[in-house]
Amino acid sequence: MSDIWILAIGAAIAGLVQGISGFAFAMVAMSIWVWTLDPILAAPMAVFGGWFGQVISAIRIRRGLQIHLLWPYVLGAAIGIPIGQQLLPYLNPNQFKLVLGSLLVICCSAMLATARLPHITHGGKVADAGVGLLGGVMAPLSGFSGLAPALWASLRGYNKDEHRAVLQNFNLIVLSATVASNVYYGRLNRSHTTQMAVVAGALVLPAIWGSKIYVGMSAVAFRKTVLWLLVGAGITMLIAALRTML
Repeated sequence: MSDIWILAIGAAIAGLVQGISGFAFAMVAMSIWVWTLDPILAAPMAVFGGWFGQVISAIRIRRGLQIHLLWPYVLGAAIGIPIGQQLLPYLNPNQFKLVLGSLLVICCSAMLATARLPHITHGGKVADAGVGLLGGVMAPLSGFSGLAPALWASLRGYNKDEHRAVLQNFNLIVLSATVASNVYYGRLNRSHTTQMAVVAGALVLPAIWGSKIYVGMSAVAFRKTVLWLLVGAGITMLIAALRTML
């Protein structure tokens, strides 16, 4: 199967998942692309696809900016994105995936196994900004800008619409900045025009369908969907890292 078809299939499936959850394009797409595509191509395509999907979600599902919740995350991300760009040449991707994948599988599995964990109420805006910084660092490194905020929003006890508003708007802002950064550093350029067109075209209808599914979901179903996606992302990272190392 050609790279174009792999790109299209990964983008379509990831677009559906992102439409439902408000994040997770990069982790789903990379779980498919990582087996055959060159990471030099897959990484910027994951960021671009995640950004384009967020634009569609922002048009389809308007949950407001929730500025009082959102601003610390964005402030942290503004600091984190340049750090991630500087770390990119020095990153050991396998160690990164092993550590992060293990944390996601352990933490999110525990949250799924426990019906009601106590919410984290301390730390305030400083803790939220720290999570945003982590998401900003991860954006250029992997495109997984939404992982840390998604888990933190669940721990904070946000309701369905608050969770979606924070995650959707955070990802839209962070991924927009990361796409611009990738263009500036030459990681996304005219030579990628065909691939970007394939990714964008393949995810449009699935993303719209996913947004329709989200509207009809209960709060409990939404929380479980997010946590299962995070567990799946962790398993995918572990498999990819071990595959490369072995």
